[in-house]
Amino acid sequence: MSGKPQFEKEADEDGRFVRQESRFRELVMERPEAGRYHLYVSLACPWASRTAIVRQIMGLEELLPMTVVDPIRDDKGWRFTDEEPDPVNGFAYLKEAYLLTDPSFDDRVTVPVLFDIQNNRIVNNESAEIIRMLNAWAPNCHDLYPPDLRTAIDEVNDRVYNSVNNGVYRAGFATSQHAYEEAFDELFQTLDWLDDRLATNRYLLGDEITEADWRLFVTLVRFDAVYVGHFKCNRRRIADYDHLSGYLRDLYQEPGIADTVDFDHIKRHYYMTHPELNPTRIVPKGPELDLWASHDRDRLELRRGTAA
Repeated sequence: MSGKPQFEKEADEDGRFVRQESRFRELVMERPEAGRYHLYVSLACPWASRTAIVRQIMGLEELLPMTVVDPIRDDKGWRFTDEEPDPVNGFAYLKEAYLLTDPSFDDRVTVPVLFDIQNNRIVNNESAEIIRMLNAWAPNCHDLYPPDLRTAIDEVNDRVYNSVNNGVYRAGFATSQHAYEEAFDELFQTLDWLDDRLATNRYLLGDEITEADWRLFVTLVRFDAVYVGHFKCNRRRIADYDHLSGYLRDLYQEPGIADTVDFDHIKRHYYMTHPELNPTRIVPKGPELDLWASHDRDRLELRRGTAA
């Protein structure tokens, strides 16, 4: 792996990180036949992880097969491994799927990818849209985007995406002090706002888990292990928040969610893939995280039930 920055095209003249737009945006809202599509993810990547989470909680494992790529992304992008090879075309790198779909593609290859096996092309590589599709494919499961909450969910998602999900990247990949401090301040203002919100709500929109919770979770679960040090987001840890810390443990302890979180993949990816931030590529052994500790978040629902 060279020392070439992997986000060099995604910066403005003031040193702000500007994330590239997803290229493939076709929507498939009707439930397909089993095996029509294939999902490519990295367990290191928060954007891909939220699709893996929704696939799992919606019980779509048989409908939608999934392949996990190697957590170490090099100059050629995400690669497949001998332990988990590409079962669709036998590709060595995910970039081959991009070039098969669009031979002129010359941007950064990202995960997740929803691939159409029948037509041998990428359908969508935007995680926000993929999770909406997967939610629609399981109409008998708990709706993560219920009609009566959609406006509120969209409002929370918008702030969380800009300030938290992408905010940690805006801080970590800033190339000027001003750009870094701007992202840093917005990040912690929003984390404080979320902590206050969760003082009286078990989840972001009340007593039921929604899409907004899983979109936030994937950043929170990586925060203390990676973003505090690697991305210089070090005002405080999630463990230091009164309510966010228990909320994180509450979501982590939902059935099957821990299986989608791989701290080995997460830490090796971040610390070994960004040479401009960690030229030695030394992966830290810590921190110790006890995400199975009691969260006591259900007391919020009990308190409202007693008051009623």
